[in-house]
Amino acid sequence: MSNDSQGLVKGEAAMMLAPSGSASSQGPPLSPSTASKAPELPDELVQAGWSKCWSRRENRPYYFNRFTNQSLWEVPVLGQHDVISDPLGLNAAPAEGGDSNLGNGQRKRRSSEEQGGGPNSFKRVEPTTPISPSTPGVKPWSSAPEDKQAQSATPTTPSPAPAPYRPAVIYWDLDVQTNAVIREQAPASHHLPPHPEIELQRAQLVTKLRQHYHELCHQREGIDPPRESFNRWLLERKVIDKGHDPLLPSDCDPVISPSMFREVMNDIPIRLSRIKYKEEARKLLFKYAEAAKKMIDSRNASPESRKVVKWNAEDTMNWLRRDHSASKEDYMDRLEHLRQQCGPHVAAVAKDSVEGICSKIYQLSAEYSRRLRQTHLKACASPPQSRLVYCYPVRLAIPSPPLPRVELHFENDMACLRFRGEMVKVNRGHFSKLELLYRYSCIDDPRFDKFLSRVWCLLKRYQVMFGSGANEGSGLQGALPVLVFQTLNRQFGVSFECFASPLNCYFKQFCSAFPDTDGFFGSRGPFLSFCPVSGSFEANPPFCEELMDAMVTHFEDLLDQSSEPLSFIVFVPEWRDPVTPALTRMEGSRFLRHQLSIPAYEHEYRSGSQHICKRDEMYYRAVHGTAVLFLQNDAGFAKWAPTPERLAELTAAYRASSTRISSLSSPGPAHISPGDRDSQQTSQPISEQRLRAPAITPPTCNVTCDHGGL
Repeated sequence: MSNDSQGLVKGEAAMMLAPSGSASSQGPPLSPSTASKAPELPDELVQAGWSKCWSRRENRPYYFNRFTNQSLWEVPVLGQHDVISDPLGLNAAPAEGGDSNLGNGQRKRRSSEEQGGGPNSFKRVEPTTPISPSTPGVKPWSSAPEDKQAQSATPTTPSPAPAPYRPAVIYWDLDVQTNAVIREQAPASHHLPPHPEIELQRAQLVTKLRQHYHELCHQREGIDPPRESFNRWLLERKVIDKGHDPLLPSDCDPVISPSMFREVMNDIPIRLSRIKYKEEARKLLFKYAEAAKKMIDSRNASPESRKVVKWNAEDTMNWLRRDHSASKEDYMDRLEHLRQQCGPHVAAVAKDSVEGICSKIYQLSAEYSRRLRQTHLKACASPPQSRLVYCYPVRLAIPSPPLPRVELHFENDMACLRFRGEMVKVNRGHFSKLELLYRYSCIDDPRFDKFLSRVWCLLKRYQVMFGSGANEGSGLQGALPVLVFQTLNRQFGVSFECFASPLNCYFKQFCSAFPDTDGFFGSRGPFLSFCPVSGSFEANPPFCEELMDAMVTHFEDLLDQSSEPLSFIVFVPEWRDPVTPALTRMEGSRFLRHQLSIPAYEHEYRSGSQHICKRDEMYYRAVHGTAVLFLQNDAGFAKWAPTPERLAELTAAYRASSTRISSLSSPGPAHISPGDRDSQQTSQPISEQRLRAPAITPPTCNVTCDHGGL
């Protein structure tokens, strides 16, 4: 072809988008302009999408079909087999000549030729967009004008759907089948189906409740609320809450939260932070003495308390003015002495005020919950749209109402869902995971009409649960490394997670906090309401003491009631100063078969914000030791005994995962308690502490499971 013709190609050729993600990612080759000369192909072939193009690499013409992305060297024959409906050409007529492996004598271009390796060639990689089955023929990207004209001219030409997005790195295995057996149960009658309007209102009310908590701490005690104390308050309340709202506590006894009360009292009169240098210790000691004196003067304290606090505070200030050569240890010893002398008196005068904070937050939460319930019932009272569908079982007693439209677009590797200006994000890998979980678990939406609305509700719920601070709440949703999950499944038959979410689960069967939003994605409901009779389970609960204590009670009840193989492998923080009641109870349990201790900074957790964080922030070092406890009944011990070989595999999986380069800082929970549990963990080798033999060898039989109330 002449240089003039090639220049015309470069200036006038148009790029068309490939309609199929399964076809070549290369865009259609440049074709010569046909404005100045008659077409070289019959009208039937042009209407079928064929055009004649020029290969600069081979310096010869070829023929390209814009509908099927098919490229041929020879002139195409009308009526040849469709590469979409019959990709192998089994129904095509045999060729009279040429290559017998290709129908109608057509020879496809080589893949190397399609790559366009010449200096004048280029390729355009189109991003793939996961779409729901309800729109199989919809293109995620806009088409060129000539492409639209061709589509209108050939309405019968099929347009294949884009291929689903395939994440490069997978942090889950949804093919593991469950071995957890339950008794058949009635649909949950007190849970209402999620609705974006209600979830948006719930998010606004929870944010408002957080602001009230912040203001009350400032106005009454002059302190910032303890970090993540509100999140732990939500967890602690859900252990005893009998209300209907899945997030906001509304029916709790006692009203005063022990978790919130304890954490606020620990920060009175000031919050004690970790000290590295002598000057910091000196300033902290001075601030504590000054704050204690100011508090005792401004509160209604007894004369004796006022005298003791003021004398100790003034004595400390005088000592600070006199002695400028003290070491950091001297300042810290003096601070501990001052806390012992003034702490009880300061706590006594602050007790009523802190209880008022806890009571006020709970009352506001109950009022918000009541208002949400009324609005939600009104939304669900509207009659559902009537249409002909295939019959399917119902999981929620109340059918889901028509849901409003949620917009979806992609920004680089993030899927962005917007409803009424409120946008939530999730990376494309986890968006694809949610689609798979929805396919496996949802039975009332075969056309994915409500998929985006339910994903928005799910993401908004956990966004509100996490909090708005940097890395806030992500430590409470941390997960085990993938290698550890694989080893638990391979060696101990684990197929179920007791504490997870659709965002951080490894298996497709799990328990989570919110059955209304998570049930469509595989959740079996809250674990404290889940009563298996047999199975092998992994439990990595959020690090809330009240929740862990309730978990142990539930474990022992289940193990005591079942004679079928039942096993729980529990991962909890090894807090020893002071020791948590849950850890003490499990170490003394008659169902404990073995215990491992993983030292601090020698193992990792998967970030609770893995669905939005960067890949290099996916794992973080644990700043505390982790205790791994095997709680099993006799039948479970006989089937999944923690033998030395299995334990060696588990420890090897931890060693392999600990070599990963993790984030510089840990987003784990900043739970500061007297004694500073996280900082005082001593490194010790992984040790085998207890291994008990089963009392009897039980028979093997099928099992079922009950559900109770949370």
